[in-house]
Amino acid sequence: MEKSIPLVDLRAQYEPLQDEIRQAWDEALASMRLFLGPNVQAFEREFADYCGAGQAIGVSDGTTALHLALRACGIGAGDEVITVANTFIATVEAILLAGATPVFVDIDAVSHTMDVTKIEERITPRTRAILPVHLYGQCADMLAILEIARRNGLYVIEDACQAHGAEANGCKAGSMGDLAAFSFYYSKNLGALGEGGMVTAQDAELARRVRMMRDHGSEQRYYHDLLGWNGRLDELQAAVLRIKLRHLEAWNDMRHQHAEVYRQGLADLDVTPPAEIAGRRHVYHLYVIRTREREALRNWLGERNISTGIHYPVPCHLQQVCSSLGYRPGSLPVTEQVVGEILSLPMYPELTEDQIVRVATEIARFFRR
Repeated sequence: MEKSIPLVDLRAQYEPLQDEIRQAWDEALASMRLFLGPNVQAFEREFADYCGAGQAIGVSDGTTALHLALRACGIGAGDEVITVANTFIATVEAILLAGATPVFVDIDAVSHTMDVTKIEERITPRTRAILPVHLYGQCADMLAILEIARRNGLYVIEDACQAHGAEANGCKAGSMGDLAAFSFYYSKNLGALGEGGMVTAQDAELARRVRMMRDHGSEQRYYHDLLGWNGRLDELQAAVLRIKLRHLEAWNDMRHQHAEVYRQGLADLDVTPPAEIAGRRHVYHLYVIRTREREALRNWLGERNISTGIHYPVPCHLQQVCSSLGYRPGSLPVTEQVVGEILSLPMYPELTEDQIVRVATEIARFFRR
């Protein structure tokens, strides 16, 4: 049996950085400035500069980032937020936990992101925001979304949790909407050694509200003007993220190079590789192909010690937790077709060309069996 190829290899990224990370942690622990300390403050500035955003506010995780962004816009009970069902459940959790109602639109079959032609027909007097998801490392069609939002007086909140460094029309994810939410879950392109998140904002007042709500609604300790909670970014995780941010562009370039090797290896096979949309920079958080023989191919690769994933097998509108929203099978036909065919192949910067060629070769053998 050949050596396994994991879907993600976290140790391969950690080992070259471990001495620098341990030194940063030693310094943080020696100072014991662990409450929104110097690493959090510095990382907020550095990440805002990286994204081209006005401000960045470090929070505990990506779900909290989404929730705080919605709450900062005053979105709550009785409001509607237009989004997609082809996403991790956290997108929808954040809307529901704010008291609002998610309104789903279908996705574009090529990019797997929000179908902008379906948005306006779903706008009602209760609609307050559009929440596009930048999926797998590729931005949604932000020019069209922003134009629709401006015409209808709506907020735009980017779910950029899978899009660190992705671009649309020369602008980085996190710099285009009114607010954006990032996750630093450990397997992301920019991942903590645990959990972390960030909200980026262009408007100073929205940023102020997020900053208050992540710290119990307070600007001055023990004085609480808004309803908030404990959603702060941890100082030790911020120290890790500062180190990793310096490598993010190089890592994203490596992901793009890996995607090209995959594309060449999968040419002329009965699979649909990820599309790179003109004007957008795909950073390949995940490398997701489509095939009608998904389950058989996944078993074939698994038997040959190659790990795969499905992101995500059940779209949000058909999850049990969303059953009260009234969607049924067939409600979002493109989404439902896509989720039955998607398969995530190994993708991380430290992959070798030999490993990618092996994956592609085994896929070719599967279709020629």
